[in-house]
Amino acid sequence: VTFQPDTRSWQLEQLNHYPDFNNYLIFVLTKLKSEDEPTRSLSGLILKNNVKAHYQNFPNGVSDFIKSECLQNIGDSSPLIRATVGILITTIASKGELQNWPELLPKLCLLLDSEDYNTCEGAFGALQKICEDSAEVLDSDMLDRPLNVMIPKFLQFFKHSSPKIRSHAIACVNQFIISRTQALMLHIDGFIENLFALATDEEPEVRKNVCRALVMLLEVRMDRLLPHMHNIIEYMLQRTQDQDENVALEACEFWLTLAEQPVCKDVLCNHLSKLTPVLVNGMKYSEIDIILLKGDVEEDDEAIPDNEQDIRPRFHRSRTVAQQYEGDRDGIEEDDDEDDDLEDDDTISDWNLRKCSAAALDVLANVFRDDLLLPILPLLKELLFHPEWVIKESGILVLGAIAEGCMQGMIAYLPELIPHLVQCLSDKKALVRSITCWTLSRYAHWVVSQPPDTYLKPLMTELLKRILDSNKRVQEAACSAFATLEEEACTELVPYLAYILDTLVFAFSKYQHKNLLILYDAIGTLADSVGHHLNKPEYIQMLMPPLIAKWNQLKDEDKDLFPLLECLSSVATALQSGFLPYCEPVYQRCVNLVQKTLAQTMSQPDQYEAPDKDFMIVALDLLSGLAEGLGDNIEQLVARSNILTLMYQCMQDKMPEVRQSSFALLGDLTKACFMHVKPCIADFMPILGTNLNPELISVCNNATWAIGEISIQMGAEMQPYVAMVLHQLVEIINRPNTPKTLLENTAITIGRLGYVCPQEVAPMLQQFIRPWCVFFNILFYSFSLGLSLPVLSVSLLSRFCLSLCLSLSCMGSDCHMPAGSERENKRIPKNSRRIPKKIPKAFPDPDHSQIPPRPIVLQLHVLIPEFLKTSF
Repeated sequence: VTFQPDTRSWQLEQLNHYPDFNNYLIFVLTKLKSEDEPTRSLSGLILKNNVKAHYQNFPNGVSDFIKSECLQNIGDSSPLIRATVGILITTIASKGELQNWPELLPKLCLLLDSEDYNTCEGAFGALQKICEDSAEVLDSDMLDRPLNVMIPKFLQFFKHSSPKIRSHAIACVNQFIISRTQALMLHIDGFIENLFALATDEEPEVRKNVCRALVMLLEVRMDRLLPHMHNIIEYMLQRTQDQDENVALEACEFWLTLAEQPVCKDVLCNHLSKLTPVLVNGMKYSEIDIILLKGDVEEDDEAIPDNEQDIRPRFHRSRTVAQQYEGDRDGIEEDDDEDDDLEDDDTISDWNLRKCSAAALDVLANVFRDDLLLPILPLLKELLFHPEWVIKESGILVLGAIAEGCMQGMIAYLPELIPHLVQCLSDKKALVRSITCWTLSRYAHWVVSQPPDTYLKPLMTELLKRILDSNKRVQEAACSAFATLEEEACTELVPYLAYILDTLVFAFSKYQHKNLLILYDAIGTLADSVGHHLNKPEYIQMLMPPLIAKWNQLKDEDKDLFPLLECLSSVATALQSGFLPYCEPVYQRCVNLVQKTLAQTMSQPDQYEAPDKDFMIVALDLLSGLAEGLGDNIEQLVARSNILTLMYQCMQDKMPEVRQSSFALLGDLTKACFMHVKPCIADFMPILGTNLNPELISVCNNATWAIGEISIQMGAEMQPYVAMVLHQLVEIINRPNTPKTLLENTAITIGRLGYVCPQEVAPMLQQFIRPWCVFFNILFYSFSLGLSLPVLSVSLLSRFCLSLCLSLSCMGSDCHMPAGSERENKRIPKNSRRIPKKIPKAFPDPDHSQIPPRPIVLQLHVLIPEFLKTSF
């Protein structure tokens, strides 16, 4: 007999058609004591899954019987069965049954007073799960606020004789700290007093929950902790060194949270000398870590295929366009998961004491800056040159963790440390080589600021060797570090392109699945960094064959398309006309991906999961890269496709990332082949106007940028559409705390609208002129000079915009500045992509015959003297 892989699931689903099946399951769980406990528990877990999937279809008699049996058996003598019953209870409760099961909470609270330990523990276990899963409902009028009774009840059990009960009690209350539940806030002093009483409890689980509570209270009730802060810090120093690593990890979170508080520097400065060695000690690999990572075995594992389940799901970050001035590299949105920079031990726990200690040291370095060096430098001197590899490795991690916060103070030591680290890249231990890659990447900015032959060339040479290391972990670390170096070095790498490409291309033949994804990113970052310097026949011949081979190998449904398409987008932009031989099949496949995804979305609107739209997003971004790189050479491809129709649908998608990438593509196609975009402008402009919502920063940014590009192409024909967008743009430029890139694009787009449609923009001049000028670092003195804005004429506005046009065009041609279209992607591990490029012109090439005549220049000189001092 041949069974299908999902036969068991199918059989269970068939059994659900029998009304009494769930009665049998609860019977096995609660009554069939003759069965072994794992079987009884499994029956309960099957019932739990049925409740999640089909509870609304249970007959009333069945659901009532299950509820009754749960409450009667919450005190089963078996801890496993009690836990299973508790899981079943909270699953039923989370299906909206708290309202329909009014006796549940009173009954469980009553059972807490039972003299039978099993009953008390079982009831508390169930209550803890309910508090975790239904905290919001419990704190609502819907249930007549049961927490007013429950929280004082829980506090009574903080002094219970059983450590398990004490732990349950703290865990229940902890669920309501962050939400500042009123019932808890009324008893906050008693809660804190009870926590202090349990600080030295002999049970690790109790100590862990005490630490967790104090960490959360640090965020929400610092006022109550502040009088006791000295003692709390001393306590957390002890717990961070707890023999139980779970307790130590929970305590270590305290330092991360404290670093975010305004009082951190004041309350912690006198404890730095004690805290620093504790954190440094926590950054060593534990014995278990070393075993799991095979740290004591020099493993050449490059030929061993990756375990597919170890490769994390990868989601594409949509393309964001930016027009940046002042040489600033700030993107729209910082990667909010900075801790992922603290190197990636993917075969051990994602978050452990080592990583938490390193993250804490990192954030504290940003708080204390060079003051942290006083306690840490003596430790570093000992660690970095220690004969034991585990200790040396931790020292290298420490050096990387303090890089951002203590950079100024470290500069004096880097001429000695960087060569030492470069030597460590050849260490016999793979874990030392891999962490050294990461730490060197943290100092890449300083390396690039020095003469190339001194540090950059030796570092680049050794990193490229490590990219071809025989250990997969080292390959990964080296590839990620080299991508960071590429971002910092940019065109400094041009003399070494042949050597770099030779190494990266050779890595295609060495890398297993996971590291291939990182290799794509390193290649894409290289293309972003060196730009058109990559457009040479010998480089193209080296780079494109392996990329196109992978492109042809992958199916449309393969998630590996994400990083490959991202890579090709950067490569296409850099190669410009050099990408022409490859553009047609790439373009057509991208269009097909968009079309296929839209079709699936429309046919399965409720079932189609958001991550699946990444296929469409990444295809739109590659089309943008093609348009930017090929310029008007893309015109025939656009003419032969339905991309504008598809783009119209994408611009109205519910998913912000889809709209974000659609607007980026619209702007790039506007620049490359406006003759095909122009017939659709009447349809596109209302959509752009409705997406000028600064709450969705990246969507708003790209829509703003696209409007500016369209304005320049449309000229005076833009007049019917100005009213659709100008009010929103003026609101954005006046909005406090607007992200810099959005502010830049908004200011430029308003200027472009004023340039092509001064009659329509002039009436709103008073509402935007001040922030507009301030943004461009113009010192606005008109108020102090007594000049009232209404006297400004349409002619003056037009010439003012033209003057700005001339100024920015000169800046664009003379200055190297960050990109006019910048992609923000996630690398593995995550990192912000900030690639400096040459700025595009903010306005069309000016007709110098239109430079304002002298009288107008003088009027402008009165209006904005500093602007004209720097512009003419």
